[in-house]
Amino acid sequence: MDELGFPGRHHLAAAEGWLGLGDDQEAERELAKLEPSAQAHPSVLEVQWRLHSGRGAWKLALRAARRLVEAAPERPSGWIHQSYCLHELRRTGEAFEALQSVVGRFPRECVIPYNLACYACQLGDLDAARRWLEQAVQVGGRAMIRQMALDDQDLAPLKGFVEGL
Repeated sequence: MDELGFPGRHHLAAAEGWLGLGDDQEAERELAKLEPSAQAHPSVLEVQWRLHSGRGAWKLALRAARRLVEAAPERPSGWIHQSYCLHELRRTGEAFEALQSVVGRFPRECVIPYNLACYACQLGDLDAARRWLEQAVQVGGRAMIRQMALDDQDLAPLKGFVEGL
C-alpha cells in the first residue's frame, strides 16, 4: 500500500499521464488495472471524471462525480463536477440547486460562484447571474474571472456587464 492508501498507485499515475497525452483509451486500461478497493478512492474518481467528461460521456461522468461527493464531501471538485455534468445533461436547474446548496462550505473557491453565475444566466435570472459573477470576482480576482467570462458562451447574455468588469 502506498501513501494514498491503495495498492497500484502507479496505475493511477499512468492513467493521469495518458490523459495528459490525450490517450483516453490507455488511461482507461490503466484504471481497469486497479484493484476494486482502489476504485472508490477520491483520486481515482477524479481521474474517472476527467476521462468520462473528456469524452462527453456525461452520464458516466456524473456517476463518477456523485461517487466523489460521497467519498470526499470536503473536496469542492466533486460538487463542481457533479453540477457541471447536470448542466451538460440539460438539467441546469438541478445543477444550480446542487451547487448553491454548498456555496457556503467553500468560500475560497471562485469556480462555485462563477458556475452559479453561468447557470443562473442560462436559467434566465440575469440579476442573480450578475451577483454570482461579482462574488466570483471577489474570491478569484477581477482579471481572471473577466477573462474566463469573456470566453464563456453560458454568459453571453451578460456580455456588456462582463466587458465592464
